[in-house]
Amino acid sequence: MRCVARCSALVTMAILIALSVSCRATSSSGSGQVHVVERVGIAMGSELHLTALTTDEAAARSAFDAVFAEFERLEALMSTWRPASDVSRINAAAGVQAVPVAVDVRDVLRQARQVSEWTGGTFDVTFGALTDVWKFDQDQDDSIPSAEAIRARLPLIDYRQIEIDDRAGTVFLRRKGMRINLGGIGKGYAVERSLPILRRAGLRDFMIQAGGDLYVGGRQDGRFWRLGINDPRGREGDSFATVDLTDSTFSTSGDYARFFMKDGVRYHHILDLSTGQPARLCRSVTIVSDSPMLADAIAQGVFILGPEKGMALVERIPKLGAVIVTAKNEVVVSSGLKDRFTLLRAPTDAP
Repeated sequence: MRCVARCSALVTMAILIALSVSCRATSSSGSGQVHVVERVGIAMGSELHLTALTTDEAAARSAFDAVFAEFERLEALMSTWRPASDVSRINAAAGVQAVPVAVDVRDVLRQARQVSEWTGGTFDVTFGALTDVWKFDQDQDDSIPSAEAIRARLPLIDYRQIEIDDRAGTVFLRRKGMRINLGGIGKGYAVERSLPILRRAGLRDFMIQAGGDLYVGGRQDGRFWRLGINDPRGREGDSFATVDLTDSTFSTSGDYARFFMKDGVRYHHILDLSTGQPARLCRSVTIVSDSPMLADAIAQGVFILGPEKGMALVERIPKLGAVIVTAKNEVVVSSGLKDRFTLLRAPTDAP
């Protein structure tokens, strides 16, 4: 059985919980009525859902247009599906020559390198060398790649072989066959770039949801936003816990977003890059941070590290929190989140 759940399923219940008492217009003292303004569309291959609580609907809608335009601009730079993108051109020139790229691409790659260092390489944007072996981003026949096919690609995965030259404005992959894929950090970067757009429009209380990445600004009816954490083995939209946040990001990596089952074994898209096989130590990792880009990347790295090493890393990084559902279905919460975390029930226990 194959299941490719939409990435938005990771936070569907988060939105429902957060907006549960904001679906009607409410009065705002001295400034008219506060309305919930929303827009939903597709960006970077996932659902992009924007929400604002504001008295100025026109300003919110104009800002939403600008956010969608920013996502489109960044996708044109970072997509592996567009031959003219900066990332596609870097990959095509791997081992041959450096390629001039936009400052955004260099910024993302520099941040990615930092996360790779922190995680000991469990997060590594050169995992693109495996994307045509494990075809989780494409239709496939649930076949498992051969050990030989995987082993042939592992030497091409090494973030240290990415050469960033800011003076020349170029990026160079030192080995032929290497491939960058920014799927584990690109949407977080786009969310981060969207925050000043909304704030310049005068929006304070808002939510941005891009696939498994979610940012909440300000308050929801005067309180922190209450966001649900998806049950890794529950029905779509089921939450097993909530976290109360403001001016923070919330990013989840799970083995249930893109996967297939074969002979009772779950094969999913988060790969342990030391083996080229799906990581087996966690079911889901939710990271809380004030940086959407950092949360996006760290979630995947912690998932692969596993609950013990992953949580130790989280505790070392300032302003970072985590909720981990382990492979044994245990729930582990970082020290900085315990006063904002509520367990609703135990996660569903299933393969």
